[in-house]
Amino acid sequence: MYGGDEVSAIVIDLGSHTCKAGYAGEDAPKAVFPSAVGSVDEMEVDNPDNPEDNSGSAPDLKSKGKRKLYVGSQALGFRRDHMEVISPIRDGTVVDWDIVENIWDHAFRECLLIDPKEHPMLLAEPCSNTQQQREKAAEIMFEKYQVPALFLAKNAVLTSFASGRATSLVVDSGGGLTTVAPVHDGYVLQKAVCTSPIGGGILTDCLIKSLEQKGITIKPRYSFKRKEIRPGEFQTVDLDFPDTTESYKLYCQRAIASDIKECVSRAPDTSYDDSSYSNIPTTSYELPDGQTIEVGADRFKIPDILFNPSLVQTIPGMESFAETAASLRGLPQMVIDSINKCDVDIRRELFSSILLAGGTSSMQQLKERLEKDLLEESPQAARVKVLASGNATERRFSVWIGGSILASLGSFQQMWFSKSEYEEHGASYVQRKCP
Repeated sequence: MYGGDEVSAIVIDLGSHTCKAGYAGEDAPKAVFPSAVGSVDEMEVDNPDNPEDNSGSAPDLKSKGKRKLYVGSQALGFRRDHMEVISPIRDGTVVDWDIVENIWDHAFRECLLIDPKEHPMLLAEPCSNTQQQREKAAEIMFEKYQVPALFLAKNAVLTSFASGRATSLVVDSGGGLTTVAPVHDGYVLQKAVCTSPIGGGILTDCLIKSLEQKGITIKPRYSFKRKEIRPGEFQTVDLDFPDTTESYKLYCQRAIASDIKECVSRAPDTSYDDSSYSNIPTTSYELPDGQTIEVGADRFKIPDILFNPSLVQTIPGMESFAETAASLRGLPQMVIDSINKCDVDIRRELFSSILLAGGTSSMQQLKERLEKDLLEESPQAARVKVLASGNATERRFSVWIGGSILASLGSFQQMWFSKSEYEEHGASYVQRKCP
């Protein structure tokens, strides 16, 4: 028995956009910070006078192979010369474990202020995770952090638990990709999982390109400063930083565009076409540099990409992605394909409990639109019910919340993969302990 009442487990959900970490049994994660990190090559920053003082100044700056990583929203918010923004996750899979270790370090040491040796860890993992990835995660957790026990749980299962169900169809639309996964009795039906690379990130990029086409450039926060000339009246002064990397500039623009997207956009009731939305009333949004922009048809066009991916082809500047988009399926189609790959006996139950999760699913009217599209496409006998928590926080953090519930259950405590078992059987035993 690891998790008594004294020691609470730590739940970590490392997504493609944000990392959520906190204590099991709580209702929201304590630490939420971007999964992207800033990286400065040490070769460029030469400070010959006091090298030891330079690296020891802040605890979350690690040097590894001649690069210094900056983790967390504070460290990333500060513009540095030659700082590239890189993400450890591509298409839902970890591609750079060194960055992941730094992210975990930051979560334990800076955010939660705990010693990982003393807490069991519950890690959320995508449904598409390979055995090799799982073993690597177990190895780092046991060898480097020496955790007493570990469990790897699938995202979809945790979302399902968060809403108190053992069987459901989870539509998880996050920053990097959208996954539709059927869960039955607490297990993911692997053969019926559908994924699509369209997530919040693509929508944000489409919005940036779409605004640029209308002549609106989003100025990142660091590129200007505002001076008050008369009370309530500001003057914007441009600042010039020639050494800022392209990726950092894009990171800052995306942060702003993502906020525009969250504020003004909503899924249209019927599929988007230019003629019917050309004279729609616009919504105004004030950018950080003080200019007010009017967002019209784009409010509806951008979210509709989820339902109709080929719309990407109509956005100039997104050509690189347009080829892929042509072959992609929209959300309702993915849901129906996924359900059809499942056993006949559980299809009815899946249709009546479709769960929306992830940050992108908090889009206004998304639930209503998905339900409407599914009613048109699904067989007559099916009772289609799309469930989404009314609380945006719960929807965004549903995976983490499910992990928090699972790790604090009394009946779960015998399920942990313990350090002694790891030492006896090795990392591959994780496949047996965490299905």
